[in-house]
Amino acid sequence: MVRYRIQQAGVCLTDITAQIERPFGFWTATALVVGGMIGAGIYVLPGELAAYGWTGIAAWIVGGIAALMIAGVLAGVAAARPAQSGLIAVIGEVLGPVYGCLVGWGAWTSYWAGNAYISLAAARYAAEIAPQLGATPLRQAITASAIIAALGVLNLASLKGAGRFQVITTVLKLIPVVVVLAILAQLFAEASTGFGTPGPAALIPQAAFAPAGLFTAVSLTFVAYEGFEAAAVASQRVRDPARTVPRATKAGVVLAGFVFLVVCAGIDLQTPLADLQASPAPVAMFVARHLGAGAGHLVAAFAVISAIGGLNTWVMLQSEIPLGLARAGLLPAWFGRTNRNDVAAAPLLIGSTLTVSLLLVGGWGDGAGVMNFLLELTAVSNLWIYVFACLAAIALRVMRVRAGLSLLLLAGILWGSGLDAVALGAALLAAALPFYWWATRARIGAFASS
Repeated sequence: MVRYRIQQAGVCLTDITAQIERPFGFWTATALVVGGMIGAGIYVLPGELAAYGWTGIAAWIVGGIAALMIAGVLAGVAAARPAQSGLIAVIGEVLGPVYGCLVGWGAWTSYWAGNAYISLAAARYAAEIAPQLGATPLRQAITASAIIAALGVLNLASLKGAGRFQVITTVLKLIPVVVVLAILAQLFAEASTGFGTPGPAALIPQAAFAPAGLFTAVSLTFVAYEGFEAAAVASQRVRDPARTVPRATKAGVVLAGFVFLVVCAGIDLQTPLADLQASPAPVAMFVARHLGAGAGHLVAAFAVISAIGGLNTWVMLQSEIPLGLARAGLLPAWFGRTNRNDVAAAPLLIGSTLTVSLLLVGGWGDGAGVMNFLLELTAVSNLWIYVFACLAAIALRVMRVRAGLSLLLLAGILWGSGLDAVALGAALLAAALPFYWWATRARIGAFASS
């Protein structure tokens, strides 16, 4: 009886996979990558990286090269199994179900950990408009927690409503980036000498390049680059994934990386270090300095919208990833129980509670230190999907040299993130194992009884 059920499940899975609609072409897949990468990081990192000087600017380039290399491996792994439902499913098929569980759990962890820093960024920019919201680190944490709670309620109440909200915020999110790019273009044009080369007098002196601090700076820039796996994760929806996913991923990384480098390095090169370190909202401060306070407040408002739009996506996925794992039998069934709106409430509520806990605990300490730690924890939490994807590539004999080099780069980024963030990230990943064993025992018991 058990063997028959498994066989029937396999037949059904094959039939369903063959019938999956693939509506995404190259441009849509590229938009997924760019949209996944350009979020709150670009509004926070000019201030966080300012003290690194030329090391921070070099970190954007090194981080982009690392992202491009790792993205190629991820795209290759997804393309090697085009019939599978995305990158996580391929990793689980190649390395085994426990690794599929760990990757999915790691993604879920990265969502709620990343939501802490994204919501804190939103709170800081909101405080540019209403200062009472961010007068102290604790008030910033409370404001960020309120944003998380509101988005949790929205997603629990209506997935359709959350989807409509996402469309609106996606349209608006790039407006501040365009404004900054326009200001920088004007500044460099005014300061140019000869054939458009920026004059040295126009640039703020930067700290000298320090190789010892490079990987620490790269670990921060990588927070912004994370998200380049979007097309690979959604490869089951992409037309001709073996060809489209690699092209879209590379194009998205190059485009987003260019925006990151120009915006963040441009702001750092045109703004005194003391001003950047004193401002919790560096992009709004930069715009206000050149276009006036009103423009700065407007950019701050759009930055809040951008951050909340990103948060809405990750809050939604806090329920979707565990739901898929539970339905695959890799997590206990209660993780996948849905409410009347077809939302897996338990993982969404647990993840949001953990996000708020991070915020409130951090709110009692130093605001700048908390943001830095949250950035490092977010980077570490999301690295595991890249690590396991590279191991899957080696097992599949796909891009083995690039996968090996990518693992070395990832090891360097982990080292640069600091022992505290790595230890906490590893502990959070290992927390999946008891739930996996619980689910496995439940499956064995169900099979035995049947």
